[in-house]
Amino acid sequence: MSLAISKVPTPINEPVRNYAPGSAERASLKATLGELSATQTEMPLVIAGKEVRTGKLGRAVMPHRHAHVLGEFHQGGAGEVQSAIDAALRVQKDWAGLPWEARASVFLKAADLLAGPYRDVLNAATMLGQSKTCHQAEIDSACELIDFFRFNVAFYEQVLREQPQSSPGMWNRLEHRPLEGFVFAVSPFNFTSIAGNLPTAPALCGNTVLWKPASTSVYSAHFLMQLFKEAGLPDGVINLVTGSGADIGNPVLASPHLAGIHFTGSTKVFHQMWRTVGDNIDTYKSYPRLVGETGGKDFIIAHPSADPVALTTAIVRGAFEYQGQKCSAASRVYVPSNIWPLIKDALVSQVDGIRMGDVADFSNFMGAVIDASSFRTQKAAIDEAKAASDADILVGGGYDDSEGYFVRPTIIVTTNPDYRTLRDELFGPVLTLHVYDENKWLETLDIVDRTSPYALTGAVFAQDRHAIEQAMDHLRNAAGNFYINDKPTGAVVGQQPFGGARASGTNDKAGSILNLLRWISPRSIKETFVPATRYAYPFMDDDRP
Repeated sequence: MSLAISKVPTPINEPVRNYAPGSAERASLKATLGELSATQTEMPLVIAGKEVRTGKLGRAVMPHRHAHVLGEFHQGGAGEVQSAIDAALRVQKDWAGLPWEARASVFLKAADLLAGPYRDVLNAATMLGQSKTCHQAEIDSACELIDFFRFNVAFYEQVLREQPQSSPGMWNRLEHRPLEGFVFAVSPFNFTSIAGNLPTAPALCGNTVLWKPASTSVYSAHFLMQLFKEAGLPDGVINLVTGSGADIGNPVLASPHLAGIHFTGSTKVFHQMWRTVGDNIDTYKSYPRLVGETGGKDFIIAHPSADPVALTTAIVRGAFEYQGQKCSAASRVYVPSNIWPLIKDALVSQVDGIRMGDVADFSNFMGAVIDASSFRTQKAAIDEAKAASDADILVGGGYDDSEGYFVRPTIIVTTNPDYRTLRDELFGPVLTLHVYDENKWLETLDIVDRTSPYALTGAVFAQDRHAIEQAMDHLRNAAGNFYINDKPTGAVVGQQPFGGARASGTNDKAGSILNLLRWISPRSIKETFVPATRYAYPFMDDDRP
């Protein structure tokens, strides 16, 4: 029992290590990379704290060396899903019944463990299994996830302090209950931090969770479960069930106890899940909360007053860091005709000079795309541009999957503002650029707004303040995260709450108090100290003398 009104430690964003040559942190990470590369890891399901082996195996490989098997993971089906649901429901009351400080302490400890002894392990696992460079892994699987743990605890305290006013003679209170049932967390391959946040944000609020990571990120998920256990998370609060989307998702969505979905992935899959929930709505005990972040076709638009050097840097970093496999990655760029001659050669030179290869070689800027399916998507877009009459390959255009799923960073330049790759999400290192008439600024803003169904991130580059305000107004609904004179990637927990609308999701803003509110079902409590003792009201009294 807690006999205090607790205040959690004030969160501060975790400092990013630079892994400079000769540094102890670089040597330590390289040693861990070597250890994990030399070991094949068995990855069971984890249900009610127990390791579950089904014998139906999938392989975790290095995308940049796809013949190198990191290990095998067991895959579940309807039986394992039901066991996980039963485990989640069984422990939910006890987990929610803990003092909130006890739940918060688990995730504060997880943050400190990740900042310390687990940092190299999660970074190395993310590098090897998801082909991230050391810098991309550090800002993701270390810093951002540490920030999620610490800031979510502070946001949760803020939620609990939200209380109503009370009139004389009564005390009004608001109880912030967890949802009734279990939460289904479905995480993507591209961010270990998202994979860690999707199940833990609801769990912090007292919910219990069935977690399905993408099959291409089970390797890092395996180590996250070890982190949660060492942090003191009770058995059954988060249950890891790996397998195909249908084998896991269908029985989950059929359960009457489904209370919510915390999803990051494709728009198509989220549409299917939402449709299934709608079809099953009569069977659920409560209306499930649906929270999804579902991709983007993120833009950079430059005004004729833009700084050419800053614009060039933003395009290269925004489009090609982590092979363009960020939900926020710049994938379409609109450049005015007066600026284009000033940046064209620099773009070609910088992109052509990008080093790519094995991420264990710290001199590389890029690794490989995640798998054969993604490789085929990028290859098709490049081949289409090579054959098109209204598009050209400015730089890049190469690909090779003989050793790893490597796609050279590629810029397609098109004269057609409705060209397919300006509209469709590719999720890879293929950027499409359109040069517009510098005198058609406002018309181009309208084109940017209507071209793509997505609305996740976007950026404007301009020195003219009026132009910035015009972009802010015209593109108000085109991006949930909007950047002025900066690349459209790199949202930081507690600084730029992340999420978009339209086909990009429900815009529930991971890394903010807004997301936690989705995992809470408030109860209003009114206590009257001196109750009424007669039913009649004063107006009913006889006013005759």
